[in-house]
Amino acid sequence: MGIETKLTAAQAIQTAKQPESTRIADGHVRLKLAVASLCGTDLHYYSQFSNAGFLLQNPVTLGHEACAYVTDSNGSDLDVGQLVALNPIMNCQTCAPCLRGEENLCTAKKFPGSATTVPHLDGFFRDVIDHPARCCRPVAKHVDPRHLTFAEPMACALHSLNKGGVTKGQTVLVTGCGPMGLLAIAGAAARGAVVTATDLRQGAVDVARLAGAQQGLVIGEFDQADLHRQFDVVIEASGAIPAFNMALMAVRPKGRVSILSNIQLRDAQVNLNQIMLKEIEVFGSFQFNREFEEAVQLIEAGQVDFDVLTAQEFPLEQTGDALELMASGKAFGKIILLGGDV
Repeated sequence: MGIETKLTAAQAIQTAKQPESTRIADGHVRLKLAVASLCGTDLHYYSQFSNAGFLLQNPVTLGHEACAYVTDSNGSDLDVGQLVALNPIMNCQTCAPCLRGEENLCTAKKFPGSATTVPHLDGFFRDVIDHPARCCRPVAKHVDPRHLTFAEPMACALHSLNKGGVTKGQTVLVTGCGPMGLLAIAGAAARGAVVTATDLRQGAVDVARLAGAQQGLVIGEFDQADLHRQFDVVIEASGAIPAFNMALMAVRPKGRVSILSNIQLRDAQVNLNQIMLKEIEVFGSFQFNREFEEAVQLIEAGQVDFDVLTAQEFPLEQTGDALELMASGKAFGKIILLGGDV
């Protein structure tokens, strides 16, 4: 059948032969992994066996960013051999948020590789995957699976841009040039925004320029006062409270701040008075809705150079090594995992 990876404890990835699969559930298709990519959520689970206060109750396969090939269509309209992008949000389709088109806020949502779904559902870091057919988006034949694995994280970045109302010609600051910040930069640049990026690391800022930022600034090497009231929109992608305070300072009066990152809880002073004084609109940005389709179309159109956003590739069986590299902070961009046929 192939192999599967399991997080069995903090910083412990087990690789083994995948058990023989039996019947495919109604409404699902059987897939073979093409390419997956690592997310900060995966890193939190790997490092702590928990994320954002949600503790894993048992070993689980991580991963919610991937694309795959259909091997058994199970009566669906998908063709065997078709490359599909995998939407990991398995929403109920009937609750009030779903009926409003806000599946990210579904009250009965299932999500793979996460402690938020109990019993936990295995994620995508495995060779054989069964997934709802409605959550599989077939793509044009020219699409590179190494690029298609970016559909889910790009959708998250686009959701943040949409919450911030980013459009052509606007001045946009992205604080934090990790993988999500880089995707926000690329998405904003593709819309014709004028983007400035900041990060603590010179290497990350260098990649930000390649991703489309017109200006890249290393924290500590410029006067933050120079950014005062300079931006229409700020995308906070670092997860650091000092960066959020810089966002409140840098955005213009009546501008918008969109929080893409999961800001880590700690004792720190937040300059909330700036929100009132400048009438700043602050938006949370959680996962995505229609932006998944928007992301796939962006990939199909070749509008973003995902190669410059890729830090390193690993075969699936080296998932543990890939997570170790991500934990080191030495990778600038996305780390991707290759299935056996890529």
